[in-house]
Amino acid sequence: MQKPIIIGVTGGSGSGKTTVSQRIFESVSGHSVAMLQQDAYYKYSPLPLAERQQINFDHPLAFDNDLLLAHLKALLQHQAIDVPLYDYEIYNPSTQTRHQEPRDVIIVEGILILDDPRIRDLMDIKVYVDTDDDIRLLRRVQRDIHERGRSVDSVFAQYIKTVKPTYHQFVEPTKRYADVIIPEGGQNSVAIDLLVTKVRSVLKQAAANK
Repeated sequence: MQKPIIIGVTGGSGSGKTTVSQRIFESVSGHSVAMLQQDAYYKYSPLPLAERQQINFDHPLAFDNDLLLAHLKALLQHQAIDVPLYDYEIYNPSTQTRHQEPRDVIIVEGILILDDPRIRDLMDIKVYVDTDDDIRLLRRVQRDIHERGRSVDSVFAQYIKTVKPTYHQFVEPTKRYADVIIPEGGQNSVAIDLLVTKVRSVLKQAAANK
């Protein structure tokens, strides 16, 4: 059986990486494509809620990369996995999971997917979504308030304390590993169309080999 293709899409929080990933996924909907989000792999914390809220969720140590690595390797071996579901209200993984069958193309999206060399080396195409800090902050404010029930003050406090410094320390340096850099995220239709064309080519080749 042909080895699945893994496409990694990364960038800072609010860069548009999720939009880019979803547009690629939706463009080939109905074909053999799966999408994994690194946010699903936040580590479990036994700390009280008030203390969990203070965790730096943009730091590499916040993620269970061992589990993500194991899941990617399983998919590469054409084995199904059960993806964890993260609950942003309790700042911990929920008790539920999402079953994922193996696919010919796997899109992996997250802020630090290129930081861990074990995960990075599994990827066939590495994409970095590059967006200005002020735009990313505005998008994060809108998302966290409307989708995650946060207050404006809490979003700004978290951004200043952890998000911005961690981005420059850990996320931005991974840009050098990217095969493709997309400015302005989901607004860059030309770059997204090129990636979609590549994915369709991979799917066509996979279908021909079956």
